[in-house]
Amino acid sequence: MAIDVTAVTAAVRSVLEAQGISVISDKANMVPVGVSNRHIHLSTADVETLFGKGYELQPMKELSQPGQFACKEQLTIIGPSMRAIEKVRVLGPVRKATQVEISRTDSYTLKVKAPVRESGKIEGSAGLTIVGPKGVVHIDQGCIIANRHIHMSPADGEAFGVKDGEYVNVEVDNGERRTKWYDVQVRVSPDFRLEMHVDTDDANAVGLPCGSMVRVVKD
Repeated sequence: MAIDVTAVTAAVRSVLEAQGISVISDKANMVPVGVSNRHIHLSTADVETLFGKGYELQPMKELSQPGQFACKEQLTIIGPSMRAIEKVRVLGPVRKATQVEISRTDSYTLKVKAPVRESGKIEGSAGLTIVGPKGVVHIDQGCIIANRHIHMSPADGEAFGVKDGEYVNVEVDNGERRTKWYDVQVRVSPDFRLEMHVDTDDANAVGLPCGSMVRVVKD
């Protein structure tokens, strides 16, 4: 039987704090970071338009979040500037609606006004054109810059003392430029594994490589 270390840690902390004992360590409230490059989530209909009738995405490797995977497929995206960004990776599985996640730097290249949004919240977001080997898709909305967020399991949420949808601050001490990120959204689900997600602009600005550890602070 596997032991959920996070759940055990949370239980022990609760017992000790109930006895008035403060639990503090150098590793307290630390979260690993995943750096997200630009990528595309596709609907089933758009998969078939771009790759052909009956086509199924080909998994290439599993991602950190359970059930999510990078696909072999890559596409080209084009905005009003008519400057293309090629070889944009598709992530699976398919979704109800197509979503393109880019960085602010990408938005300048494409000349799209992509808003900063929680993944899945695409209403009123930017549109662009996606070019595949068998067809072209134009989306009127769905292009966003993903907000900084932390994935947590329910046990992680309990350990950190936070709930789904709550916002926290995050200290970055081990990058090339020490900094603090404010208003980082916490997303709690049984389907999630502990990890903070930032885009390449955020990571490059502070010299933070993928897999680095950052600290959650509630202040």
